[in-house]
Amino acid sequence: MRMRRIDWILLPVLVGVLAGVAVGSFLLAGFIGLGVLGLIIGVMAQRIELEKDGAVGHTMTTSLYAEQFKAQANMTRAERAERKAENESLLKYLFVAKVVSAGLIILGFGLFFQFQLG
Repeated sequence: MRMRRIDWILLPVLVGVLAGVAVGSFLLAGFIGLGVLGLIIGVMAQRIELEKDGAVGHTMTTSLYAEQFKAQANMTRAERAERKAENESLLKYLFVAKVVSAGLIILGFGLFFQFQLG
């Protein structure tokens, strides 16, 4: 996960927005707000990871997964390699999201139990 020039330029903006969201959730709901924000980020990251190979089937479209499997089987080697590279880069970013999620959960719920219930 090598950062390009635009990534370095946008990194302070991203950190500022994330800090603003964390402070906003803290001011709105206290430490429990940080924990809930961490849970939301974690659930979203997990859902994206589950659907990285395509949409998960639904009761209304039972053949969706089979059609996706057939489409992947008909791909050329270059297309499969490209898809694999995209998935690997996606998983690197999802790992960062999961670490941030775990940190917010531990910080939020840990401090909530320490100061509010302890």
